[in-house]
Amino acid sequence: MTGKEYNELVFEPFKKIKARVDDVRGIYLTRTSFSNVQKIKHWVEFAKSTNINAFVVDVKDDDGFMLFETSAAAEFVPEANARAYYKKEEMKEIVKELKDQGLYLIARIVCFKDPSYARAHKDRAIVYKDTGEPYMGIYKVPWASAYDRQLWEYNVRVAIEAVEVGFDEIQYDYVRFPELSKETRQRVNLRQVGDESFAEAIQKFLIYSKRKLEPYNVPLAADVFGLVSTAVDDVGIGQYWEAVSNVVDYICPMVYPSHYAPGSFGLSVPDAYPYETIYNALKDGIRRNLHIPTPAKIRPWLQSFTTTWVRGHIVYDEEAIRKQIKAAKDLGINEYMLWNASNNYKRMWYK
Repeated sequence: MTGKEYNELVFEPFKKIKARVDDVRGIYLTRTSFSNVQKIKHWVEFAKSTNINAFVVDVKDDDGFMLFETSAAAEFVPEANARAYYKKEEMKEIVKELKDQGLYLIARIVCFKDPSYARAHKDRAIVYKDTGEPYMGIYKVPWASAYDRQLWEYNVRVAIEAVEVGFDEIQYDYVRFPELSKETRQRVNLRQVGDESFAEAIQKFLIYSKRKLEPYNVPLAADVFGLVSTAVDDVGIGQYWEAVSNVVDYICPMVYPSHYAPGSFGLSVPDAYPYETIYNALKDGIRRNLHIPTPAKIRPWLQSFTTTWVRGHIVYDEEAIRKQIKAAKDLGINEYMLWNASNNYKRMWYK
C-alpha cells in the first residue's frame, strides 16, 4: 500500500464522526465577510436563495487572525486577537441563530501557514540556517513549522473554543509544510523532531487533534491539495492521502481544475475541462480510500473562480460550476464546498 519511505505511518482504525447534515453544500467566507450582522444577513439570504446549506468560516485565517477572541490566542499569540470582530459570547449567539435557521457551520482553522505565530515565536519558525532569517516562501510571509508541538496545542485549543461557541465541524487548512525545492530544504531549519518525516508529522498532528476533539463529538476535516488524491507520494508537503484519510472524518481535496498542469489526466488544459478533471481527481481519491481501514468521507472543494492567467482557461460561470458538481455526483459524492477567495459567488440554484 505504501512505499518504504512511508512505513512509519499509522493505519489503525479510527472512530468516525458523521456530520449532522447529510449533504453539505457550502461556501467559504472570510473573517471580513462575517464581520457584522448586516454582512451575515446578506449571506443567510444568499444561502436561502441558492440552496446553500453550509458556511465554511475563517476562525483562524491565513494571517493567523481570529474571528472571535480566544483564550488560546491570548496565551500564545495575543496579536491574533487584536483584530477579532467578536467576543466569545457574541459569537455564541450568532452561531446559534444561524444554526436555528438551518445552516451547518464549519470552522476553518489555518494551521501551519501562520505568520502571526511565526513572528511571535521566531525561535520556533522555519528559518534559513546561515542567516537565521525567516523562510518566507511564495506568500512572502514567515512560516511556522508543522513539527512544532506548541503550535499543535494552539491550533487544537482554537478548535475546541470554536466547538464551544457552537460550530458544527472543524476544518484544518494549510495542514502541511511549505512547498520547498530540494535546494531550499537543505538551507532551512525546519525544527525537525527526531527523524520524523513530513508525512509522519502531519499524521501525528491529525491523530493528536482527533483524540483531543473526541469528547466534543464533532467531525474533523482536513483540506489537501487536489493532486494528493493522484500522487503516489506526499507531494513534498506531508500530505499523503491514506495517512490523512484514515484519521480524519472528512477529507477535502482542493480539486480546482486550474491548479492541474497541462496534460494531467490526458487533458490539454484541465481548466477547460471542469467535468473531466473533477471526475478523474475524485475517482483517484475513491480508489485510494479502498486500501485503508477507516477512510474519511470525501467532500471536495470546487472551483468558483476564473483563472485568467492560465493559458486556455475558461470562465467559471454557472455551467462550469454545474459540470463540477455533476462530476462529483456521478461518483456518488453529493456534497461539496465552493471556493472563491473574494467571496464573489454566483447566484444560482446549487443542487
